[in-house]
Amino acid sequence: MMHFSKIIIRWYHINKRDLPWRHTQDPYKIWLSEIILQQTRVLQGLPYYITFIKKFPAIQDLAKAKEGLVLKTWQGLGYYSRARNLHHTAKFISKEMGGVFPNEFEFIKKLKGVGDYTAAAIASFAFNKPHAVVDGNVYRVLARYFGIKTAIDSGAGKIEFAKKANALIDKKNPGIFNQAIMEFGALQCVPQNPDCNKCPLKSGCVAFKKNWVEKLPVKESRTKVRVRHINYFVVRSSNNVLIKKRVGNDIWKNMYDFPLIESKKALTIKNISKLIGMKEEELALEFATTHILSHQKIVAKFWGGKLPASKIKKITPNAFFSSKKSLSKYPLPKLIENYFSKIKNTAKKNEKLVVISE
Repeated sequence: MMHFSKIIIRWYHINKRDLPWRHTQDPYKIWLSEIILQQTRVLQGLPYYITFIKKFPAIQDLAKAKEGLVLKTWQGLGYYSRARNLHHTAKFISKEMGGVFPNEFEFIKKLKGVGDYTAAAIASFAFNKPHAVVDGNVYRVLARYFGIKTAIDSGAGKIEFAKKANALIDKKNPGIFNQAIMEFGALQCVPQNPDCNKCPLKSGCVAFKKNWVEKLPVKESRTKVRVRHINYFVVRSSNNVLIKKRVGNDIWKNMYDFPLIESKKALTIKNISKLIGMKEEELALEFATTHILSHQKIVAKFWGGKLPASKIKKITPNAFFSSKKSLSKYPLPKLIENYFSKIKNTAKKNEKLVVISE
């Protein structure tokens, strides 16, 4: 096991990427980077990290910010509950803990939006505590090297992999070891077609010897995807457009989109016209797309035409008109951003609005 750790750390010092959160032991900045990088690749997350640090250089700055600004800054990263939890925890630490980030694993883990992995990362990177991180990259490296066939998403698998990682960790340099094994999985022991011949661990790798590389790690379950059909109504008046704030505990909570009707099955133009009390010829389908989230597939249609605000407001009483200038201040889901992008490109080309599908 010492052999494994030494090789991983040596490889890391030679091959590691130069990332800003690796040049600090500030728990706020490390925590911020870990929350951003949940479900997000480094290349995508890096610009957001830089922007957040510029806007909110300290945890007190993030705590004082309005939620709308935090969501707007997060816009495009998805999984918006991460941003809401980030904001909630910043306010908690600022108000209840005097702005001092907890330095013990068990206390860190109690923070909203922080699980075992994130708590271990913060504890080891910021405070040099010997707690092993176990993310997707670590699961893959350990499963392949030790030939572990226990499903990584099973209760038994989580216990087995956590024990293995904690047995391997370099107690003197836990932060470096954790960074090293994660980076090794991200750059060397990649999910598809890893270059095993150049791998410094190949001589001891069970998967390499037994030709199991593409079979490991094992995953037990598949994510069930919920299909949602959403019909948006785009009502314009001069340079204003009708929008609404999303309420309730659903996706894109506290963000803004258009008034809508949601259904279990696809609705035809005939169905739509009856529901809102309009003639079919008064409606125009401007944009149709499928938007994929981790657990949901949203089939969206954007209806325009001669839509009267009075009828649409009956469907969504909290809708209000926003100017184009003001619209940029509101946090918008990626789906709505995509709509505006398509419409803008269509207008630039002097084309008529047509049905566009992706």
